[in-house]
Amino acid sequence: MSGSTFTRSAVVAAAAALAVAGATGTAFAHVTVSASDASKGGSAVLVFRVPNESASGSPTVGLGVEISGVTTVDTETVPGWKAAVNKDSGSGVTTVTWTADPGTGIAAGQFEQFSVLANGLPDKDEMIMPATQTYADGQVVRWDQNPGDGEPEYPAPSLTLHDGQSAGAHDHGDIQATASETESSKDTTARWLGALGLALGALAVLAVIGIGVRGRH
Repeated sequence: MSGSTFTRSAVVAAAAALAVAGATGTAFAHVTVSASDASKGGSAVLVFRVPNESASGSPTVGLGVEISGVTTVDTETVPGWKAAVNKDSGSGVTTVTWTADPGTGIAAGQFEQFSVLANGLPDKDEMIMPATQTYADGQVVRWDQNPGDGEPEYPAPSLTLHDGQSAGAHDHGDIQATASETESSKDTTARWLGALGLALGALAVLAVIGIGVRGRH
C-alpha cells in the first residue's frame, strides 16, 4: 500500500470512529431520571442525571424539571446550587429549578445529579418529566419529547411506576411505622437478653449448691 493510500484510509477510519463516538455520546448523554423503588401512590427519591453536552464547552448553569401529579416535593442540597420548588395548584404540576452559584456549574465532560423526594406519586404506569437545561453561553436545551415516540433526539426524562407498596417508606406515616418496628425489635432483644441473664444466674446458683453438697460429703 502506498503512502497516499494509507493516509486516505487512516483519515476515513478516523472519521468513521469519530462518527461512531459522536453517535454514542449523543445516545448516552440525555438528561435522565431514576429511582431505586417507585410505586403508584407511594414516595420515592427521584435522581436526575445531567451531563454537559455543550459543543463549545460552556458549563451548565441551570436545570428545570416539571413533575406532575405528586403531592409534595422536597429537594436535596447540592453544593454550589440553589433549588426552588413551585407548584401550580391549577395544573397540578410541580416545577423544580436548580440554579448554579456564580462561577460554578457542570463543566464539559462532567455530569451532576439532582435528587428530590416526591411524595404521593400519581396512579399511572409512567411519569414523563420534561426538563430544561441552560448553559452559561445562553444555549437552552429542552428535553421534552415523548420517549415512546421512536428514538427522539431530546427525550423527556421518564420513570416507570409499579403497583403495590414498596419495601421502603412511602410517606411520613410509613417512616414512623418503621421507627416503631425498630423499637419493637430492640424491646424483643432486650427481653431475650434478660431471660438469658436469669438462666445463667440460675445455673450459677445450682453450681454453688452442688459445690457445697460435694464439700460436705
